[in-house]
Amino acid sequence: MNTGSVFDRLDIGGSGPVGLVAVGADLSVESLVGAYRNGLFPWPDGEPRSPVRRWQLAALVRSGRLVQLPDGQGRRLRSGLDLPWHSPDPRCVLVAADGVHISRSLGAHLRRSAWTTTCDAAFADVVAGCATGHGPTWITRDMAAAYERLHEVGVAHSVEVWDSDRLVGGIYGVAVGGVFVGESMFSRASGGSKVALADLTDRLRAAGGVLVDAQLPTQHLLSLGFVPVHRADYLAVLRTVRDVPAPLATERLPASRLGTRPSA
Repeated sequence: MNTGSVFDRLDIGGSGPVGLVAVGADLSVESLVGAYRNGLFPWPDGEPRSPVRRWQLAALVRSGRLVQLPDGQGRRLRSGLDLPWHSPDPRCVLVAADGVHISRSLGAHLRRSAWTTTCDAAFADVVAGCATGHGPTWITRDMAAAYERLHEVGVAHSVEVWDSDRLVGGIYGVAVGGVFVGESMFSRASGGSKVALADLTDRLRAAGGVLVDAQLPTQHLLSLGFVPVHRADYLAVLRTVRDVPAPLATERLPASRLGTRPSA
């Protein structure tokens, strides 16, 4: 598979904290794989087609402060301004071997729980759950379709949390060798998204993976054990493990096993 050479050549060292590096390209499988392999991800703005926002981005491109990438046909269209690519500094990561911090109360609940977890059993449903939970600001139809294409070729994955046959939580993202880049998660029952994240981390650790990348730090993520790291350090790890296979197990597992890890 072509891994997107336009992303291989990008210089991201001068980008700001949210890491807006470039605009343009497209949401093809090749572009997305190339971006994630180089530590970037697409993150459309809240109003991606705002004339004012387009004018601002166009001015940055004209001044040379922002790169506009060509699409798959080599074109740099004005519509390309609607697709920003980010590589934040710092980056928010969790060491898979450390696992997610499970509170004593959630751990006790899990040990009594009949919930189960799966991987890649309901990818489209997880993406839809995330889009509903966070509003339509960036998980647009085009974005959802792009990640479903990545899922079809085995690059994007989901973890589902089930209460019997009811989906109560989930997370989806992109596997880049030993790094899993989480895109979004949702919950329909208390603790559903935390269980999904803990299960993902446990499956990644068992597969030999090293990091879960949550992109931007938040207080909630820090409370779960994530830490901010310099982008350069993140990229160094990514380049080391991006070609090391870490296939996630897909079988249904009891969520109760996650309550046995040391509590925070």
